[in-house]
Amino acid sequence: MTTSNRNHMQVLRSMALAGGLVSLQLTGLAQKFQFTVSMPQPATHYFHVDLQCSDIKGETTEFKMPVWTPGYYQRLDFAKNVEGFTVKNAKGDTLVWEKSGHNGWQIRHGKQSSFTVSYNVKTTRLFVANPYVDEERAFIRPTGVFVYPAGKLDLPATVVVKPSNGWRNVATGLDSVRGKPFTYTASNFDVLFDSPILVGNLEELPAFTIKGIPHRFIGYKMGDFDKQGFMDDLKKLITVGTDIIGDIPYKHYTFMSISPNGMGGIEQLNSTSVSFSGQSIEKPESRRRVLNFLAHEYFHHYNVKRIRPVELGPFDYDNGNHTNLLWVSEGLTVYYEYFLVKRAGLSSEADLLNYFKGNISAYEKGVGKQYQSLQQASFNTWSDGPFGRKDDKVNKTISYYDKGPAIGMLFDFAIRHQTQNKKSLDDVMRTLYRKYYQGLKRGFTEAELQEVIIQTAGAPLDELFDYIYTTKEVDYNKYLAYAGLSIDLAGEKPTYTISRMANPDALQQQILKSWLGE
Repeated sequence: MTTSNRNHMQVLRSMALAGGLVSLQLTGLAQKFQFTVSMPQPATHYFHVDLQCSDIKGETTEFKMPVWTPGYYQRLDFAKNVEGFTVKNAKGDTLVWEKSGHNGWQIRHGKQSSFTVSYNVKTTRLFVANPYVDEERAFIRPTGVFVYPAGKLDLPATVVVKPSNGWRNVATGLDSVRGKPFTYTASNFDVLFDSPILVGNLEELPAFTIKGIPHRFIGYKMGDFDKQGFMDDLKKLITVGTDIIGDIPYKHYTFMSISPNGMGGIEQLNSTSVSFSGQSIEKPESRRRVLNFLAHEYFHHYNVKRIRPVELGPFDYDNGNHTNLLWVSEGLTVYYEYFLVKRAGLSSEADLLNYFKGNISAYEKGVGKQYQSLQQASFNTWSDGPFGRKDDKVNKTISYYDKGPAIGMLFDFAIRHQTQNKKSLDDVMRTLYRKYYQGLKRGFTEAELQEVIIQTAGAPLDELFDYIYTTKEVDYNKYLAYAGLSIDLAGEKPTYTISRMANPDALQQQILKSWLGE
């Protein structure tokens, strides 16, 4: 994240903002593109975009706008918000274009290699997956504001930012360009689309570094609270997260709060877009809930952005990307959000067990467990939604946010048991990171994930894989017992309370102690 303020030190002042424009310039290639997005009247909720194209090859060029934004697995059809699409050559003459599908524009420019595309983007809803602008702040979700040249996602981008009159700050995960004020870079359109920009009169909380790498939190109307204490807690849980994987793959990381009201969060490679208010951390229970939420979005930069199913990249911006493995990308991220906070000393054993009780209870009390597997819930999220269908008369779906972390817990206990507590689910995550992200520079397949789990455990774990691909009833107590724990499943209305067993053996005690980070 980069931010500027009149009172900040010179290195931040060099990034100061002074107008209502955002420019993107792609340089160093035969074909050059420069976007300028302005918000001269933010109260109208419109962005205006000018795209200057230079040295373009061929006689026709197609531009497209994504139909979704990675991290939010729902169609949003951003192109429907584009109005007033026009194209002019270098002399100002209008060029012919025609719609290509629901999200594309085919431009006939003949031998003219330079032209400008202009359009307006209407924003209607303040939400982390959408672009939005009003009188007080602008949130540029790039997938909903910028078109891209079809088939040329690998082109780099430079971003120049100026906010509307009276606005002082900008936050983004993009790198700044030394010596060029208001200028940032993206190595390709995937990085650009993964780097939202927040503009307005923003506040930055006390930054911290981990192994020399800066971590910042900047947001809109966050309120009055113990800001240093909050950031100290955030540093603790992020330190735990980096220790689990053993590597920090970014040069800087930014938390961006677009609103004080709850609207979820979306992860990016080196930033996250969230809603946050200092009032939400006044009570211990709500503070832990917020820390879990932030830990979740932070750990996603590992689990889904880098430790990713092979289907989640390259991104298909026309249709979306389906995968059977969101139970890993989302469900195991829930699992690790609990542990970042617990191992940081910011929650208790009782809190941790209560979180799993909530997940198991939500899954077990739904009729969907009889009809939909964890794998199916992952693949069908585009139609069912991330939490399953909620408006059916008989809900026959489940949520990978509930069953995913529960199954992750059982895998962890099984691995620890099979290896005499020498290995854990942490080893699985580290292996996936090192072998596929760092080594092979790609995502992993379902077969490769299973292979890594089996090799880590030194055992097939067939029953646990059945819990992913079938609706087989889960034997929680079998695996909880490996850590000296049990769950209340008795009677017609079980409480699903997880508690310690009366007389655990030495290995059970060791596993539980290690699992709790004690």
